[in-house]
Amino acid sequence: MGRAISFLIGIAGLAVVCAAAAQQPIVYPAKGQSPQQQRQDDAQCAAWAKQSTGIDPAVVAANPPPPQTGPAVGGGQRLRGAARGAAGGAAIGAITGDAGEGAGVGAVVGTMAGGRRARQQQAAQNQQAQAQQQERIQTYSRGYGACMEGRGYTIK
Repeated sequence: MGRAISFLIGIAGLAVVCAAAAQQPIVYPAKGQSPQQQRQDDAQCAAWAKQSTGIDPAVVAANPPPPQTGPAVGGGQRLRGAARGAAGGAAIGAITGDAGEGAGVGAVVGTMAGGRRARQQQAAQNQQAQAQQQERIQTYSRGYGACMEGRGYTIK
């Protein structure tokens, strides 16, 4: 199961890097700028956008947010789930005549529920970190686009 989660997180990181590359705006020389002029303007606007936003998209894309995984994350959720399940199972078991067996079953079910909650929490944290990374790249792209538009290019 740990390998599957690591694999999925690796895929998610790759998706973020690919999405960052895909977000590069399309630039059209609307005023007949030469390819050489466009390269110069591109380099100058990229440098300006990095300086004014404080964001380097290459660094952001190359350093995806660290995923929240591992046995330490969610261990408390599983333990609390087991305790709640054991208590509930013991109560139900007492009604049916075997509190010990009810507590054992409840603990297993509670552990599984706690693990599920921990995984959901991890996924939400990973999603939030990826969204923040996307937002940073979009901020840079807006700055770059504003600079290029100011130099007579159409940006899409």
